[in-house]
Amino acid sequence: TPPPLICQQRGLTTATQGESSRTQSPESLLDIAARKVAEKWPFQRVEERFERIPEPVQRRIVYWSFPRSEREICMYSSFNTGGEELGSSGESGDETRLPFRRGIALLESGCVDNVLQVGFHLSGTVREPATSSEPELLSNVSVSFDRCKITAVTCSCGNKDIFYCAHVVALSLYRVRKPEQVRLRLPISETLFQMNRDQLQKFVQYLITVHHTEVLPTAQKLADEILSQNSEINQVHGAPDPTAGASVDDENCWHLDEEQVQEQVKLFLSQGGYHGSGKQLNLLFSKVREMLKMRDSNGARMLTLITEQFMGDPRLALWRQQGTAMTDKYRQLWDELGALWMCIVLNPHCKAEQKGFWLRQLRRWNGVDVCPLEDGNHGSELTNLTNALPQGPPDSLTRPHRTVFTRAIEACDLHWLDPHLQHIITEDHYTNYCYHDNLDSSLFDARGWPLWHGERHVPTACARVDALRSHGYPKEALRLTIAIVNTLRRQQQKQLELFCTHKKELLHRGITSVTNLESWVGHPLDPIGTLFSTLMETRGGSEEGHPVLPAQRFLEDGESFVSLAVETALIGLGQQRVMPDGLYAQEKVCRNEEQLLAKLQEVELDDTLVKIFRKQAVFLLEAGPYSGLGEILYRESVPMHTFAKYLFTSLLPHDAELAYRIALRAMRLPVLESTAPSADLSRPHHIVSVVPNRYPRWFTLSHIETQQCELASTMLTAAKGDPRKLETVLESIQKNIHSSSHIFKLAQDAFKIATLMDSLPDITLLKVSLELGLQVMRMTLSTLNWRRREMVRWLVTCATEVGVFALDSIMQSWFTLFTPTEATSVVASTVMSNSTIVRLHLDCHQQENLANSARTLALQCAMKDPQNCALSALTLCEKDHIAFETAYQIVLDAAATGMNYTQLFTIARYMEHRGYPMRAYKLATLAMTHLNLSYNQDTHPAINDVLWACALSHSLGKNELAAVIPLVVKSVKCATVLSDILRRCTLTTPGMVALHSRRNSGKLMSLEKAPLRQLLDATIGAYINTTHSRLTHISPRHYSEFIEFLSKARETFLMAHDGHIQFTQFIDNLKQIYKGKKKLMMLVRERFG
Repeated sequence: TPPPLICQQRGLTTATQGESSRTQSPESLLDIAARKVAEKWPFQRVEERFERIPEPVQRRIVYWSFPRSEREICMYSSFNTGGEELGSSGESGDETRLPFRRGIALLESGCVDNVLQVGFHLSGTVREPATSSEPELLSNVSVSFDRCKITAVTCSCGNKDIFYCAHVVALSLYRVRKPEQVRLRLPISETLFQMNRDQLQKFVQYLITVHHTEVLPTAQKLADEILSQNSEINQVHGAPDPTAGASVDDENCWHLDEEQVQEQVKLFLSQGGYHGSGKQLNLLFSKVREMLKMRDSNGARMLTLITEQFMGDPRLALWRQQGTAMTDKYRQLWDELGALWMCIVLNPHCKAEQKGFWLRQLRRWNGVDVCPLEDGNHGSELTNLTNALPQGPPDSLTRPHRTVFTRAIEACDLHWLDPHLQHIITEDHYTNYCYHDNLDSSLFDARGWPLWHGERHVPTACARVDALRSHGYPKEALRLTIAIVNTLRRQQQKQLELFCTHKKELLHRGITSVTNLESWVGHPLDPIGTLFSTLMETRGGSEEGHPVLPAQRFLEDGESFVSLAVETALIGLGQQRVMPDGLYAQEKVCRNEEQLLAKLQEVELDDTLVKIFRKQAVFLLEAGPYSGLGEILYRESVPMHTFAKYLFTSLLPHDAELAYRIALRAMRLPVLESTAPSADLSRPHHIVSVVPNRYPRWFTLSHIETQQCELASTMLTAAKGDPRKLETVLESIQKNIHSSSHIFKLAQDAFKIATLMDSLPDITLLKVSLELGLQVMRMTLSTLNWRRREMVRWLVTCATEVGVFALDSIMQSWFTLFTPTEATSVVASTVMSNSTIVRLHLDCHQQENLANSARTLALQCAMKDPQNCALSALTLCEKDHIAFETAYQIVLDAAATGMNYTQLFTIARYMEHRGYPMRAYKLATLAMTHLNLSYNQDTHPAINDVLWACALSHSLGKNELAAVIPLVVKSVKCATVLSDILRRCTLTTPGMVALHSRRNSGKLMSLEKAPLRQLLDATIGAYINTTHSRLTHISPRHYSEFIEFLSKARETFLMAHDGHIQFTQFIDNLKQIYKGKKKLMMLVRERFG
């Protein structure tokens, strides 16, 4: 009996013929033979084989030579077959604009006319109706074809695109759909052969007459050459005929406008990812895949054109020169380019010379110095650890630079001749019960089902699957996939057994190296994604009328291709793998993991899948160094947080205990833990991050920590209402999370979950939230964190929700959590506020206790940091006399040494405001001793404080003013400020505002006696010194300002009884010293004489 594959193909053909036989009479032998010849033979070979071909036979061969399927025409005139994928590209509105759709519309509205087939040439006119913006367009279209492929197209519309225009589509589809309505003629040479000399002459003359303007020069030139005995035209036997079909040497492939492909790719690359160019390039790659699936040789041709343009991109040299990385989207395009070449060279039916040609081409590109590297690094000196193809040349294993083409070059050494591989991909009943002579355990599993170790390298085996799928062999791809998945499952079982045997020894010794040198997730060939997609594509198989899918018998009872796909994804995602080098490779690991999880989330879990989840979860926990969730974890293994979160949420409704075991095991992040034995690992804030100093660096660390945080948050949400679980999750967070901002986020999350509006607060979860918040406070106390203030405010809110004991507790131990400023200005202030009292429903006794704690805290802070906390302490202690006095004493003690004038003035003003003028006065005098205002600081911020202090002293009485003036004279050297103070003191009687003003006589103070005489002399002295200082560096544009300054000085001088004489002497003195400044002195004379 023939193999099942052949049976199926025969069955399909028979069904099709059976269908047609119900509506038509059987085909004639002539038609059957003509159709086969038309598909496979160039017409030249037919002519050479037979001396004379009868006209009816010629007609049928010509008739059947035109393409009979619309699928290829659609492929060459739209971005996808039939437009069914268009929705995914997000441009479904443009579907009608695609040439294929427009062509169908033109055909169906009767716009195709004058259709004529002469031999292997089809011509016609297509009328495009006028629109509001465009006039009617009449296009002349001609199409050449050979062996059921369109080999050349021309259209007068002047279309410049990769795709055939709508007019070519309309004409071609007219011929496919209405072949009987097309006038068919034999090749023109055959018609001419039947004419005699007179007829030929008449034919040529008429042709020239109709088209004389276009063809007359050419006609004359040809006539001259034919009449010349030695001309080249007379050396060749016969004459060309454009309608006579292909010659033996012609390549038989569909028409592809190479120039347009190059132009379009160059344009998209020059746009640098803008205007959707990245998407357009991805569509071109999809087109290549579509051509490969149709086994169209243009797939490789088109990819060659695309690659040449990519290699010629000027940005490559620029990036290499500057040492900058290419953009992520552009990098992904290169990856797809490499993967497509891998598919092309692994074509199971390509000829050796073709593969040789591709290999030379790939090596040429590979040798260009700007060719992008596979891992995205520039100049990475790391050796290739994959040992992917041991049979390859030895240099390929040690060469550090692996470019995007290296894998395709290595894949050129692979072949499909292995008999075991051939049996796997072609037979549905291949077991070792059929082939007793081969009992090698690596070829079959215990059930007798075939395995495929092949290259002993999973990604390469999966690349074969991708190649089979890509080249239109879905059944073969599925058979190989099942063999590979069964191999992975067997390997997993063996690893578990191996670990169980050596468990004690391995756990005792610890681990220094990872078991998998190359990870499957994030691999350039995406092996797990390939296996998953291949299995998932079979989902609708049985519904579409295929009763049995290939390899269906290699499924356990109750198992399906979907469950196999899910298990494969779980095996791949759970693999313990080392973090690769370089930013791009690391981002790719994250991205690939997320893509696989997104695909898994689309699958609805049923009982079968839950069993698989359970089985894989248990394996992952118990498989030691082979699993990313095993007990033994290599320090630089890729973390499992994202995967574990998916497993946790999937398993939680079915097996909560197992879900928590998985999630808690996955929380670890050993790369952040210090290996130094001195580090106290029980206190997370002592852990030293060693990441910046290690090589290679983890560029995606912040993303990884975010995922770790997400996993913890998911567990906290699920554990609400279960104190034991919450306690376990809290311990895990404190042990494994080392970033204060992430712990803070978790604290906030826990708080939100605990205080949801629709239920009573969960007190255990609130305590977890508070505990995490306290940990954040301790971690960030001595380090700078821009969110610190927000964190402190949040903690007080959280403690308030927990209750009065929590607030009391954080105030008792404030020094381990807050700075003195935070403790007074945020913590104690909030605790003492009315809103807190109302929120907590406190009675008087509780209020008093809380207030005492806040006051104690305030005094402790004031002692520790009087500069920043004294004022807050005073404010908080206002209602308790003893505490207030203590706070005031702390201020006095600190005033002499630790406080500056600004702080003292602020507290002094506060004291005045509270009704303690004498204390305010005392603090103001202390502040004055710290102040120093030089002659030119007439806009100093402390001036207002000095004026306020003098006004306060003045209001208290003569004695106080007398005590403060010497301090003013000593501290202030600025003439305008002194004159201002002097004027204010002379306007009112000292002490008039004070309560004891009756002791004053109500007389204004004399300028001739102390203390005002001292102030007047100091002011005059300040004006004299300032004048000399200003004159040293004065410029003409400041002269008028200087004259005004002297006018103010004169006002002050005149306040003294001999001031007039003093001022005159001062001016004379100036004229003498600065007589060189003639213009200025002239102005002085004009104003002051």
